[in-house]
Amino acid sequence: MEIEDLQAALKAGRKPRDHGPYKVKVGDHDLKFTDAVIDDPTPTGRQIIEGADFRKAEEHLVFQVLRNGELEELRLEETTDLRPGQVERFLVFPSAESFRFDIDGKRLEWGHKVISGRVLKKLAGVDPAKFAVWQVIPGKDDILVGDTDLICLADAGLEHFFTGVPQTTEGGAA
Repeated sequence: MEIEDLQAALKAGRKPRDHGPYKVKVGDHDLKFTDAVIDDPTPTGRQIIEGADFRKAEEHLVFQVLRNGELEELRLEETTDLRPGQVERFLVFPSAESFRFDIDGKRLEWGHKVISGRVLKKLAGVDPAKFAVWQVIPGKDDILVGDTDLICLADAGLEHFFTGVPQTTEGGAA
């Protein structure tokens, strides 16, 4: 049977068919995505993890990347429905715990204790080449986070970040 490419269906503006198999994208903590084939139109978190060739599903977390860019954890025995076209990408982490943070006023969960500046920009939905990201440090100056800088999310408290256009000299006096 022909595999239904969920991402292609959504880009073409059509609803995915009602039966599998489906091609989904599964990414890691660097947001590097590979293809996985899922037969079930309502897979569990376990099926997503195993469909991406990870072993010991109990030692992994899976998050749905929703169409609006938000991340939502999918528990091992919880199902998601691939047919409405609301999700075609997932993130899988070799971890048993998640970490919360806030970026641009949006709270997200992440399945790895560190996160890079470039990944933060992508999760915020901004162009990594045009925007910068800062970590909010209460009572101190905010810290500019470079694309390859790694921020630990495992420290006590919720980490806060914001994005913006870095200061330019465009339009200044010559």
